[in-house]
Amino acid sequence: MKNWKNKFVAISLGLATTLSVGLVATGNTAYAATASTSVSNQVISTAKQYVGTPYHFGSKSGNTQTFDCSSFTQYVFAQNGIHIPRDSRQQSHAGVNVSRNDLQPGDLVFFYSPIHHVGIYIGNGKFIHTYGAPGVTISNLNSGWWSKHFTTARRVF
Repeated sequence: MKNWKNKFVAISLGLATTLSVGLVATGNTAYAATASTSVSNQVISTAKQYVGTPYHFGSKSGNTQTFDCSSFTQYVFAQNGIHIPRDSRQQSHAGVNVSRNDLQPGDLVFFYSPIHHVGIYIGNGKFIHTYGAPGVTISNLNSGWWSKHFTTARRVF
């Protein structure tokens, strides 16, 4: 009888521990998803503050009077505590690869091959970036020129 009680207690403790770990893990996953959404919202909000800022190829890091595509993404992410390399080709190796079908707001999107343009996906098929006359602008990723020249995407947080 005593042996049966010991087995019952051991099984009960094991089951309770397993369930507790599962609940903690689920809680951490939910927290991580919430934190990630919060960061992406902050990144996008920061980026939108610069709509209309002129484009200038080779703009220096930290300059907010003009941006090139990669100085823009680097600056916006840095303002939110995320440090990425300076140029678009280097940025295309940061974080983890994301398929076009799995894009989430805050993901970096890249164009051309070899890569030499980058923007920030903001959701609903749109991304924010800077180039030419419009400067910092929002474009449609799913149609026209941008859709045809999309190369890859990365998630850096």
